[in-house]
Amino acid sequence: MKYNGQLFKKLFFLAMILNSLLFFAQEKPYWKEIQEFKKLDQTNGITKKPILFVGSSSFTYWKDVNDYFPGKTIINRGFGGSRLLDLNNYSEELLTPYNPKQIVIYCGENDIATDNPSSAEVLERFKTFFGKIRAKYPKVPVAYVSIKYSPSREQFWPQMKELNQSIQAYLKTQKRAKYIDITKVMNDENGKVRTDIFKEDMLHMKPVGYRLWAKVMEPYLK
Repeated sequence: MKYNGQLFKKLFFLAMILNSLLFFAQEKPYWKEIQEFKKLDQTNGITKKPILFVGSSSFTYWKDVNDYFPGKTIINRGFGGSRLLDLNNYSEELLTPYNPKQIVIYCGENDIATDNPSSAEVLERFKTFFGKIRAKYPKVPVAYVSIKYSPSREQFWPQMKELNQSIQAYLKTQKRAKYIDITKVMNDENGKVRTDIFKEDMLHMKPVGYRLWAKVMEPYLK
């Protein structure tokens, strides 16, 4: 009976741990994606002084990003439909392992489209993440890629424009910080957003869209 009692206690304790892990994973979105990054790092190793891309699915789907920038080494850690809130939640996991020479961010589009916050609120989320970067890497250059105007999210374009402008203004006050405007290159000759560079969902881009981004971004990359 004593043996059974000890076994029961061990099983109960194990069940509590598993429940806690499941609860943690459910409470923190993208926990699985972050664990996948850790596995990749363990399997492939981490290149010395890479350019670190962090952000949402517009980076996630840019799986062949290194092909667009010959001679540069980029580690892409874009994940899912992440928001700046998520970048803040996982800042330790996203920043600490890589000791990058430069950090490039694309994020904020999902904040506007998902949470319905004001652009001022999202700006504060960005400032928080920028502050976390500076606390860890005071001298590493940071570049922010402007929010694209996805046709499927046209109703949010005014807030996105306001957020782009406010982040650009903020970065002008910071050292070693750049704002990369990719909105103009995505327009046609009449100044309207090209729909042909988007996939059917009118949210994510085809390779031609990424080629346009690369043309604008290349001069900013270290």
